Amino acid sequence: MKYCDQCGGTLSLKIPDNDDRPRHVCDVCELIHYRNPKIIAGCIPVWENQVLLCKRAIEPRHGFWTLPAGFMELGETTTEAALRETLEEANARVELQGLYALMNLPHVSQVYMMFRSRLLDLNFSPGVESLQVKLYKEEDIPWDDLAFSTIRHTLRFFFEDQQREDYRLRVGDIVKGRDGFGYISSPQIK
Repeated sequence: MKYCDQCGGTLSLKIPDNDDRPRHVCDVCELIHYRNPKIIAGCIPVWENQVLLCKRAIEPRHGFWTLPAGFMELGETTTEAALRETLEEANARVELQGLYALMNLPHVSQVYMMFRSRLLDLNFSPGVESLQVKLYKEEDIPWDDLAFSTIRHTLRFFFEDQQREDYRLRVGDIVKGRDGFGYISSPQIK
C-alpha cells in the first residue's frame, strides 16, 4: 500500500498509539489502514458416501482438485459465501449441515471455513472456475492431485468422522515447515 484511499496522501509503516504492530498510516489525514486476513468459505458436498470435488480451471493450482470454496464477498455471510461458491464452481445446490472445519493459515493471512453439506440433487456440472466436477468415494480421492493442504486435511478429517458417524468441529492451524505444510490442532478447543 502506498496511498491513502481516503485523501490520497502517502502512507508510512509505523506503530500507531495504543497498538502493538506496524500499520500503514496516512501521513496527511492520519487514517490507519488495517490489513486483515481473508476468509475463504466453502462446502463439503456429500451424496451418500461420496464427496463432490472440482478440478480447478484457474490459478493457483490449475488442474488440481479441490472442494468448492472461495473468498467471501463484502456484505455476505459465511454461509451465503459457501453456498454461492458451491453454486459458482459446481452448479451444485446443497443444504448446509453445520460448520465443520476452521483452519488458520497465518503464512498467507487466510482463514478457511468449510461447511458439511448435503447435495440436494445430482444436477451438478462444472462452473466457469472448474474444468470438471465429480463425486468421489474416499478410496478414489486423487490425494496426490489435491490443490491445497487445507482440502487434504479437511477431507482426511471428514472421512475419519464419517467412519465413526460423529462429526465434530475441527479447528487448527496450517503452518509452513521444512517438510511442507502441517496441521496443528488448536489446544484451546476441547
